[in-house]
Amino acid sequence: MTTTIRNAAVVAIAFALAACASKGSPTAQYDFGPLPAAASTAGPAPASASKIGAIIVADVSGPAALDTERMHYRLLYSDARQSRPYAYNQWVSTPAQLLTQRMKARLSQAGVKVLSTTDAAASATVLRMEVEDFAQNFDSATSSKGVLSLRASVFRNHQLVDQRTFSGSVAAPSADAAGGARALADASDAVAADLLTWLAALPPSK
Repeated sequence: MTTTIRNAAVVAIAFALAACASKGSPTAQYDFGPLPAAASTAGPAPASASKIGAIIVADVSGPAALDTERMHYRLLYSDARQSRPYAYNQWVSTPAQLLTQRMKARLSQAGVKVLSTTDAAASATVLRMEVEDFAQNFDSATSSKGVLSLRASVFRNHQLVDQRTFSGSVAAPSADAAGGARALADASDAVAADLLTWLAALPPSK
C-alpha cells in the first residue's frame, strides 16, 4: 500500500468515526427559557408577596430517575409505566437544578428576598420542594402534555409550618422534545405562581 493510499484510508476511517460519534450526540439542549413577564404571570400582588419576607429555598429534590440531563416521555396510550428517554435531546442540567433555578427566579421576580443557606439565621423560613412527577406524557401519537407535581414544605425554627402538593399540566405545542420542554417550562411557571400565592397566605413569622 502506497503512502498516499494509506493516508487516504486513515482519513476515511477518521471521518467514519466522527460521523458515528455525531449520531450518538444530542442534537439539541433545552432549558426553561426566559422568565415570563411578571404582568402576564398569575401570582400574588407585590403587597401580598412582601408578606413572605425573606426565605431560604433549598435545592429541589426528587427521584433518582430525574438526576440526569436526559429528557423523558411516557406513552400513556401504550405503556404508561415505562419512561422512555429521547435519543438526541437533553436538558442543559438536571430537572431538579432547572426547577431550583426557576423557583428562586420567580420568587425574586415577585419581590421575595431569597437567601442562601450561608447567610440565613437559624430561625429563617425554609422552603423545601420534592418532585413527584416531571414528564412529557403522550395521550396519543400527536398529543402530549408537560406534567409537574411537587410537594412543598415550609419550616421555621426547624418546625413544619405547612405542607402542600402542587400540580401543573400544560399541553405541548408540538409532539416532540421541543414541545415537551416548552410545556414543562410553562407547567413549572404555573406551579410557581400557585406556590407564591400559598406562601403569601401563610402566617407571618414571629
